[in-house]
Amino acid sequence: MSQQQPRRPQEGQEPVKYGDIFNVSGDLASKTVAPQDAAMMQTAETMVLGQTQKGGPAAVMQSAATRNERAGLVRHDEATDVAGHEGVTVTETDVPGRRIITESVGGQVIGQYVEPTPVTQVAAGGFMQQNAITIGEALEASAQTAGDRPVDQSDAAAIQAAEVRATGSNVIIPGGLAATAQSAAAHNAGTEREQDKIKVSDVLSGATAKLPADKAATRQDAEGVVSAELRNNPDMTTRPGGVAASVTAAARLNEKMNVNT
Repeated sequence: MSQQQPRRPQEGQEPVKYGDIFNVSGDLASKTVAPQDAAMMQTAETMVLGQTQKGGPAAVMQSAATRNERAGLVRHDEATDVAGHEGVTVTETDVPGRRIITESVGGQVIGQYVEPTPVTQVAAGGFMQQNAITIGEALEASAQTAGDRPVDQSDAAAIQAAEVRATGSNVIIPGGLAATAQSAAAHNAGTEREQDKIKVSDVLSGATAKLPADKAATRQDAEGVVSAELRNNPDMTTRPGGVAASVTAAARLNEKMNVNT
């Protein structure tokens, strides 16, 4: 049985790269999406979610990889060094009433979404109602999805905006989340070695307990946090899996559940 010969690259055909289809940066953004990358993500999605998600990261990667392979730009058995060495992951964070799914390649988040779960609680009147996701819980989700990333000024600004929204006070609480995040960002700006920098998870782990008050996340809360993160990011973008993304996801889910806030 003869082996299938690789196709010759089509003249003038540009490969689909990760930066073309996902909001990623650095080395990963310039990497061509390869068939085995997509296969690994499909396997990861199936293991965690029971199946691949229609329109999800694995499906998007498969479409891009198929196009690249048909154009003769990659081999069927090819994987990028980033995916091969650093891996692809699908993780879920369970909180009351929902689970947060995060998908990553080489440590960079390429997809995040929230799914409701049928967890209920008994209210004072004896009827059942679903829990609303609070701002504190959204911050804790960020500790999971973006926890390994060093805190920068855009993170600190977003955390401050979230704290203000949660507490209803513009006063920065000494030793609180916002003050800690600002100190972390300042420390990291003057620190060269990555291992010496303060990470998002160091600040936001257990965020709910660190807030003197909390509230269900609303669209207005999300808009305020997004605005703060954008203003303090030189690229004028929010970070996948970051504070703004998590508060926005929480607000959207609360709206879907028709929770009165």
